[in-house]
Amino acid sequence: MSTVELHLWRHPRLRGSEGLCVGALDWPIDRRRARRLARRIARYARQHDLPRAIASSPLARCAAVARHLRALGWRVRIDPRLRELDFGGWQGRPWADIPRSEIAAWEADFLHYRAGAGESLAALRARLAAYVAEVARGLAPALAITHAGCIAALATLDCNSPSAAAWSACAAAGSLTRLRVGGAAVRAAVP
Repeated sequence: MSTVELHLWRHPRLRGSEGLCVGALDWPIDRRRARRLARRIARYARQHDLPRAIASSPLARCAAVARHLRALGWRVRIDPRLRELDFGGWQGRPWADIPRSEIAAWEADFLHYRAGAGESLAALRARLAAYVAEVARGLAPALAITHAGCIAALATLDCNSPSAAAWSACAAAGSLTRLRVGGAAVRAAVP
């Protein structure tokens, strides 16, 4: 598989989520923030001569941006593989209320532990590797609206056992991350 360049936009900042484990909760987004991000994405694509096609997580905080792009004439593909990591029973809870022993267990087996009995990082990486494989074959857009966890997972696909420390560098809300991924990195992430 060839290497592909991905243009990944993290959804706008979420109001009222500070200090919470949001994960795959379908958190609402301010329409103005969604519209502003859609305009920034459209401007970026124009400036860099990129196709007006984008993939989006189905969660509301990303899909709202995608709807604005669709209204601007973009082709939009809602792709469930781009949704955030599911933290199971941790979702909606303040991080400070999650027992330190559970967080330590997750850090000790970062790739395979299912935080809050939700999804493992290995499962997230596998679904994202499948998305990248489709991008490489021209079957999925290389521009995407997604989440910090997905961006971190994609950035660490070339690492067989990413650590919690490597994961912590998080994309800011509304920001663009450009990554080159593919080849052996993607094959290694698929179980």
